[in-house]
Amino acid sequence: MTRRGYPGSCHCGRARFAVTIDLDCVRACDCSICRRRGALIVRVDEADLELITPLEVLSVYRWHTGTAADYFCPICGILPFRRPRARTQGEIAAGMPPFTGWSVNARCLEGVNLTALPVQQIHGSVLD
Repeated sequence: MTRRGYPGSCHCGRARFAVTIDLDCVRACDCSICRRRGALIVRVDEADLELITPLEVLSVYRWHTGTAADYFCPICGILPFRRPRARTQGEIAAGMPPFTGWSVNARCLEGVNLTALPVQQIHGSVLD
């Protein structure tokens, strides 16, 4: 898909944001939290996520090492985006630098046909 802006929100609309991305695939992680949540994630650079709702309005969940921050709506409970904790083993092996942007739940983006996108499997369970 061509790089473009997508509006996004949680279910009730309290958590609103916009993201500019080249959406060519999504990631499905098998870690203990992502497996239960069922989110399809796309990573974006810091500058490509525009927060319309301030972070202070959202709730934050931190677990395990306490370094990842999962932001979710305190009303409907949907997680629209998060700060990831660490690189996957595959990314480390490939020599990728640490990621400092956001992981956005593509299921929260408007106008995206998720069935048309390939899903990259991420083995975050090895980091649990």
